[in-house]
Amino acid sequence: MGTRAGVDWRKLMVTIAMFAVSILFLLPFIWMLVTSFKVERDVFVYPIQWIPREWNAIQNYKEVWFGDYPFYLYYWNSVKVSILTTIISAMVSALAAYGFSKIRFAAGNWLFIIVLVTYMIPGQAILIPQFILYRNIGLFDNHFGLIMLGSFSVLGTFMLRQFFMGVHQEFIESAKIDGANHPRIFWSIALPLVKPAVATYAILRFIWTWNDYQNPLIFLRTDGLFTIPLAMQKFTSLSGEFYSLIMAAAVSAIFPLLIVFIIGQKSVIEGIALGGVKG
Repeated sequence: MGTRAGVDWRKLMVTIAMFAVSILFLLPFIWMLVTSFKVERDVFVYPIQWIPREWNAIQNYKEVWFGDYPFYLYYWNSVKVSILTTIISAMVSALAAYGFSKIRFAAGNWLFIIVLVTYMIPGQAILIPQFILYRNIGLFDNHFGLIMLGSFSVLGTFMLRQFFMGVHQEFIESAKIDGANHPRIFWSIALPLVKPAVATYAILRFIWTWNDYQNPLIFLRTDGLFTIPLAMQKFTSLSGEFYSLIMAAAVSAIFPLLIVFIIGQKSVIEGIALGGVKG
């Protein structure tokens, strides 16, 4: 008969400690969520009311979404820009990464080094040339120009190149022997093998684009084209004394990010695991 395993007290204590730390990290978010449900006079009541004494959630969120500064419009702008930027950026980065990793051509390594060198240039250093270029070619103050700004990523190309290099060359050579060209090899063989990595980058790209404040601030002027970060800044300046409304707007702003992460966390874990075992 086997003996019953004893309690692993060290593991139990570590679990309890991690749970306590996670609660500490979640407290600001919980306070923000609870505050968005309160009437204004109860926001700074001490001690903190973790369960609102008087609920005002419907009125707060109705004011945020359909009031004088309607969030539904800015939500649509951010959703459109973020999704299109993510799709284009993931495709362009994957194609470039495959080309740099699996297609041999003259000066390919030097060209990749040049691409990496461009990543070392601070984004703020090229804002003025970008601004002048976009204004002259008609991409200023429209969403298409904003999408183009985030659709080409050196970091995404470098990140995905490392994963494509893990695809064994034997797969590529076997496909060539069977008559497949590089587009067919990319779509049918290489891309499915690194799909978790592409999904991981796509999630990161969506989050970066959704939270981007600088580019919309510089390249958008029309109020109706604003994205969520600009809307939050303007809403805060207009409603600075109403913290319950500001918290409702903040909860609304981060909710899509939580949904994206919850849906995509499996892909993120698979992408990390793929990076750990790629050969």
